[in-house]
Amino acid sequence: MSRLRDQAADIAATGTTVDVGDATTRYLLYGLLPSWFVPGLADWAMHRRTRIEDTAGTKESLIHSLMMAEVGLPIALTLRYEVNPLLLSVQLGGAAVHEATALWDVRTAVDSDREVKPVEQHIHSFLESLPFGALASLMCLHADQVKSLLRGGRDDPEAWRLVPRRRPLSPGYLAGIGAAIGVCVLLPYGEELLRCRRAARARKKGASDEARWRAPRPKKLFRKGR
Repeated sequence: MSRLRDQAADIAATGTTVDVGDATTRYLLYGLLPSWFVPGLADWAMHRRTRIEDTAGTKESLIHSLMMAEVGLPIALTLRYEVNPLLLSVQLGGAAVHEATALWDVRTAVDSDREVKPVEQHIHSFLESLPFGALASLMCLHADQVKSLLRGGRDDPEAWRLVPRRRPLSPGYLAGIGAAIGVCVLLPYGEELLRCRRAARARKKGASDEARWRAPRPKKLFRKGR
């Protein structure tokens, strides 16, 4: 193990000296998180192209909303609070539940006869791997908190409560991310859910009208006059 550490130190010493923690933080904030919106929009476009409203419908669209919440909550907490065992537990739990929901999502699409094309499957690979990549980078940045989590947070009075960031992110950055979430996530997927609900109501109305048209008409009873 010591030999590996020495080799890592030698490799680090041969290049330009950089603050790895600062570089990784910039990568997470300005690289990985903004780029997450691209496959999300692409996935929405594939749902629209394969007419989700006429196949899996509202059920699959609600699953998409659930997956966004499973990822969105840990991200929102990480942007506002310090990383500690509590936040790491939320992030790990969110990643695990998101993966399980992703399997449910694909099964729902396949069972509904919606065509999940290879391009959409490839998009899903990005959406599933990005949370794990972000979490792995964050755990490397906060190895001490990972160790604290493994010890159950012993000897750390702040391990199991939300602690506001000591160096808060700028209001401009938070506003930009919030606007991007609204435009690239809430707006398109809200439109998808609305489209699915409208299609479901139209089918229900059509079925009701057809049932009334096919229903036998009651016979009129005539009384003979005297």
